Amino acid sequence: MMLLPAIGMLYWAVVTALDNGLARTPPMGWMSWTKFKCEMDCGRHPFSCISEKLYMDMADRLVGDGYAHAGYSTIHIDDCWMERQRDSTGQLVADRSRFPSGIGALADYMHQRGLKLGIYEDYGTKTCAGFPGSYGYLKIDAQTFAEWKVDFLKLDGCNVDIRLMAQGYPEMGHELNLTGRPIVYSCGWPAYLIDHPEMVDYKVIGQYCNLWRNFDDIGLSWSSIKSIIDYYDHHQDKHIPAQGPGKWHDPDMIIVGNTEISLDQSKVQMSIWSIWSAPLIMSNDLRLIAPAYRNILLNRRVIAVDQDPLGIMGRLVANTSDIGVYVKPMTPADYKNQRYSYAVAILNRNRSRQMDVEFALSKIGLTNPGGYLIMDLWSGQQKGLMKPSDIYSTRVNPTGVDFFKATLPNLKPLK
Repeated sequence: MMLLPAIGMLYWAVVTALDNGLARTPPMGWMSWTKFKCEMDCGRHPFSCISEKLYMDMADRLVGDGYAHAGYSTIHIDDCWMERQRDSTGQLVADRSRFPSGIGALADYMHQRGLKLGIYEDYGTKTCAGFPGSYGYLKIDAQTFAEWKVDFLKLDGCNVDIRLMAQGYPEMGHELNLTGRPIVYSCGWPAYLIDHPEMVDYKVIGQYCNLWRNFDDIGLSWSSIKSIIDYYDHHQDKHIPAQGPGKWHDPDMIIVGNTEISLDQSKVQMSIWSIWSAPLIMSNDLRLIAPAYRNILLNRRVIAVDQDPLGIMGRLVANTSDIGVYVKPMTPADYKNQRYSYAVAILNRNRSRQMDVEFALSKIGLTNPGGYLIMDLWSGQQKGLMKPSDIYSTRVNPTGVDFFKATLPNLKPLK
């Protein structure tokens, strides 16, 4: 099968950063929601309920099993951590039975292990699960999170008039900055405007948020991963110019490690998220994860693609009903001559058939006259020097991916 670019012009932009200086590369870590949801019955489910023990267990696994060393640095609390009411001063209170030590002590636990702590709130009157929201309490909540030494805030968008978001999300960003504590700011904002695209202005969103959701929550299934990929494919012309160091599109959590998806499908998610320079925030049970899934999550070559300092969001450049080819410019680069190295992902969407794919490198925009050194990112296999006119040929498994890097020869990576 010969594939030709069919998605329009190949262009990217290196955009300026959010001025709080945080999240210069896509955030990495672990979050509870997709795997553990809002389980609060610690009597029946002591190992999977939303509690300080769950987050401490995952922190221990991040450090003990090599995830922290690979870059997964933050443990994220999601919804259902609070008491049903604020205290008499208006301050949020962690559930006293499930978080008896309090959030400040949990932050200390993370920091003592070289990790960071993320927390969840909602701009509305209530969170998505019905706990106290931040509407009317933005200042006190920002101050509370800073006092607790929280490092990351995910602010959801349930239970509020969407017309208020353009005021409320920037206001919370302002209040976080006023605390003087560096807190990465993740916004649910544009995801709640999905039926009102005219209200989404990424120039404004990128001024106030370090990362933001655009689409539905991920579920524990291949169909969910594919629906997210389809959405981002369709909107890439609007998304790509908005992203760069300090401001990232967030296609939602990495579900690798859950047995609802296969190893091939797991490689697809890690590959495409890395092509997008997306946050790599896992949601799984690190205490039970099988070694094969763990190896996917810890692949240093794939993580390096995601964490490339240029922070460019890759593009779908060739497409058929079954096959999509994605290209991401990255370091090392020859800036004088405007030439880049590239990561290339070849996705097979077909559920039952292997697909044979071949194309000349020049047909997907790889045109450096001196060619490229080709390396399979999943296996580490070096495939030698290929010129733009050379044919790259591969066979891709059903719902699988071929992922390789094409590196400019004789250049060193950007420090």
